[in-house]
Amino acid sequence: MARDLVLAYGERVALTASDFDIPAGALTALIGPNGSGKSTILNAIAGLLEPISGRLAVLAGPRRLAATAYVLQSTAVNEAMPVTVREVVGMGRYGSLGPFRRFTTQDRALCAAAMDRLAITELASRHLDELSGGQRQRVFVAQGLAQAADLLLLDEPITGLDLPSTERIRTAIEEERRRGVTVILTTHELTDAAAADWVLLLAGRVVAAGPPDEVLVPARLSEAYGVSFVTEGGRTIIDDAGHRPRVARHSETHARTGPDLDALPE
Repeated sequence: MARDLVLAYGERVALTASDFDIPAGALTALIGPNGSGKSTILNAIAGLLEPISGRLAVLAGPRRLAATAYVLQSTAVNEAMPVTVREVVGMGRYGSLGPFRRFTTQDRALCAAAMDRLAITELASRHLDELSGGQRQRVFVAQGLAQAADLLLLDEPITGLDLPSTERIRTAIEEERRRGVTVILTTHELTDAAAADWVLLLAGRVVAAGPPDEVLVPARLSEAYGVSFVTEGGRTIIDDAGHRPRVARHSETHARTGPDLDALPE
C-alpha cells in the first residue's frame, strides 16, 4: 500500500506523489517507458530506498512484514571469484541461516528444488563466468526462489534472454503465483503485463492501476508513453509512423497480444 508516495535519488525525483495498492498473492506487473519509476518502486518495496515523503507498507498479513526476495535485472558478481552455481543459489538461504549456522536438510532441499525448477541442476558445479546470459539469469532467479519468501520482486527478469531461459523463468513465476506468493515484476513488454493479475502503468507517477484489461488501453498507454496507441484485430499497436514496433523476438506471441515495448522511445 502506498499513499502520497514520493521517491527520489538525491535531488532527482523518480516518482511524484502517487497512491497505489498491490494485491497479495497475485502477480503484479510494473510497466512504463525507461525512467518511469519501475525499478525505483521495487527498490522502495525491498527497503533499499527510503521514501522522501508519503507512506509505503509492505505486509504479508495484518501485523507481519513480508519476507522479501529481490532478483535484480543485472546482479553484480565478481567473475574472478570461484563462485559456483550451487554456491550462488545457496546464498539465498543466508538470511534464514543467521550467524554460524550450517545448512540444514531443508535448506539443501530448497536450493535443490529451485535449481531443478530453473533447469540448472546440471550446471551446479560450474562457475558463473562459464555460463551464458540466460543461464546466469536462471541462477539468480533460482536464488530468489530458494529464499521461499512471501514476496518475490523481479526486475525485468526475461529482457533479452534466449527462449529456453524465458520459458523457464515464466513457468517459475506462474508456479509462484499459484502457490500464493505475491510476485511483482517490471517489464517493457505488453505480453507479460497482459498476463499479470494487476498492472501499474508508470510515467514518473502512477498513471493507472488495476486489471490489465482496464489499464492497458490506448488512452492510458498514450498518456504514459507520449505516442498514440490503437487497437487492431485484438492487438494494441503504436500509431506513430516514426516509432513502428520492431519485429518481436517471438512473433507468435507478438501477434496475439501486442508489441515489444522496447521499441518505444525512451
